[in-house]
Order: sequence, then structure tokens, then C-alpha cells
Amino acid sequence: MSDDAREFLVISRGRWDADKSPEEIQSAIDAFYNWRDRLLEEGRMRRGQRLATQGKMVSRQGVTDGPFAETKEVIGGYWIFVADSLETAAALAAQNPCIACGLSFEVRPIARERASAYRLTNETPLRGP
Repeated sequence: MSDDAREFLVISRGRWDADKSPEEIQSAIDAFYNWRDRLLEEGRMRRGQRLATQGKMVSRQGVTDGPFAETKEVIGGYWIFVADSLETAAALAAQNPCIACGLSFEVRPIARERASAYRLTNETPLRGP
């Protein structure tokens, strides 16, 4: 790992394939934990967690029950990769044994700089012409 290593948030999305048996799913889960433990030992991953099913949505409208993601967009958990590039982090995510049973993984660089209203970010509203 170079001195330029960065952090990448990995978000686990989706649900297990309905046609997979509990034994197939458990095998993928067991393989995941072996894979995860190896990456943790190598310093290429930082711990994350599975997420519980309940939650709250907090906005200017107040606090409501949630989350409200569509079924196909269910977020099951997260962790962090330490890698030299987004491509390397995505290649690590592609090795996740749970992909074979229907889960997918979003990999996003964690921005190093603080938020600013004067810089374009993923939170900047789109403005018309």
C-alpha cells in the first residue's frame, strides 16, 4: 500500500437471490467473513457493520419512520477499503463472495476535504441555465 492510500466506503445493497438455498447463502456468508478477515489483517479493509432493519429519516420535515429505500435498493451494511485508487477498491469489492448470491456493492471514495458551499460536490443542487 502506498503513502497515497485513500479510504473508500463500500455499501452493501440488495437482497439474497430467492432461488438460493439457505445452505448456499450461508456458504457465501462464511466465505465473506474469511475474505473480510484476510483483508482486515492485510490492512486493506476497515471494519464496518451490518445494518438493522429499523431506522428513522431526519429532515427539515421532522423525524419519520424509515428508511424508505426501494426493495431493490436495500442497504444491508457498510465497510471501508483502504486502496490506492477507486479501480483497486472496486476490484476488491468484485471479489466479495456474496455477489454470487445476489448482493451488489457501491464503492465511493471518501472525500478528504471539508464540505464547502463554493465547491461542486455530490450535494450541490443542479441549477438551470
